[in-house]
Amino acid sequence: MKEPMSLEGYDKLIEEFKYLLEVEKPKVAHEKLVAAALGDRSENADYQAAKEKLRFIDKRLFYLNTMIQNSQIIDPSLHLHESVAFGSTVTLVDFATDNKEVYTLCGVLESEPENRLISIHAPLAKAMLGKRVGDEIRVQLPNQTKEYEIEKIEYKNIFSLKKSIRTKSDFSFH
Repeated sequence: MKEPMSLEGYDKLIEEFKYLLEVEKPKVAHEKLVAAALGDRSENADYQAAKEKLRFIDKRLFYLNTMIQNSQIIDPSLHLHESVAFGSTVTLVDFATDNKEVYTLCGVLESEPENRLISIHAPLAKAMLGKRVGDEIRVQLPNQTKEYEIEKIEYKNIFSLKKSIRTKSDFSFH
């Protein structure tokens, strides 16, 4: 199944993949060789640690490669956002409280639910997809059913809304 994501999200995947493959993995492989040269590997903590780090790096590389292969890059700035789609920022009015809530629909790897960046796979996002201003939606949550009216649909860059953007220091295995 294709996983939608923004170009910036895709670029971050590629950046992490390249960093792990070209910088981190060779560095840790060298640490493993140095530790192996020290003798008995069964009681060599540095050797065991490097071996474990390599295993984590390989797992992460496999995961990233799968995500890269399955990604579908979408540029939400090219859409009109007349109806809710990937990359739409949607203002909802809660029928029960009259409070406004704003959510932006993004890819699973870009989501930050605590900052109202929700994956398009989330129940609320699924309920909004394809809807227009004035439409009412109903969402079944674990404890309750929520009803909203869509007040506004607009485009805001996903990465301008993110609070947590991974950098090279986050890619390393310590």
